[in-house]
Amino acid sequence: MPAEKTLAIVIRTIPFGETSSVVSVYSREFGKLRALAKGAWRPKSSFDGGLDLLSTSQVLVLRRSSGGLDLLTEASLERRFRVGTSLLAVLAGLHIAELLEVLTADADPQPELFDTADAALRRLSDWQDPEESLPRILLGADLAFLRLTGHGPETSLCVECGGPLPATGRIAFGMLEGGSLCPGCRGGRRAVVSLSPGALVAIRHGGRPGPGPDLSPQAIGEARGVITTYISHLLGKPTRVATRLRPRSRRRTS
Repeated sequence: MPAEKTLAIVIRTIPFGETSSVVSVYSREFGKLRALAKGAWRPKSSFDGGLDLLSTSQVLVLRRSSGGLDLLTEASLERRFRVGTSLLAVLAGLHIAELLEVLTADADPQPELFDTADAALRRLSDWQDPEESLPRILLGADLAFLRLTGHGPETSLCVECGGPLPATGRIAFGMLEGGSLCPGCRGGRRAVVSLSPGALVAIRHGGRPGPGPDLSPQAIGEARGVITTYISHLLGKPTRVATRLRPRSRRRTS
């Protein structure tokens, strides 16, 4: 089988032997691939910086049909993820890589998901701006990933009965149900939080393409806290950097 070329984001690398590496990449054409890069860390190898974590590279891969590791034969660096002035921006990049790892199946191409991750990593690379805008970028990435992988939360109607939500006041959000709950469906349920109207709007619009509504930092912070917890329930555990990215917000929990 001939080698195939694709643009890919490096989301994980594990040393293998003295000079090789097992690499997970998320490619635009083929989705998530797990491949062996032989001699990746030798001087003057055919990878030469193309396997740096969070970088975007043109990779040449021999795909296996038997279910084993693919073979990565070349990686040409297109864009390196650069560390700027914010540790939080670097952690956000690592969080995006982990979501690509845990929310996707192998060899399931989703070009829109690749484009979303690539755009977010470009914004986070070499971050020099104040950190106040980072929570909105993270919220948008989290919600876009959830929507594109079929786990987007329902916030327009009651996720259980499909009925309308109250027009005013706080709205119940069920972590196990994956969306908002009307008062009639709220009773007796576990892992339910109470969302402010601003946070509800942030979740509704945060992961959609195009400009969104003007939201307060408090609404974005509250929405991020809820979505971070929702992802933890979805995966059965928090992501590795979730606790360091979690915003400090107050919300009612039952």
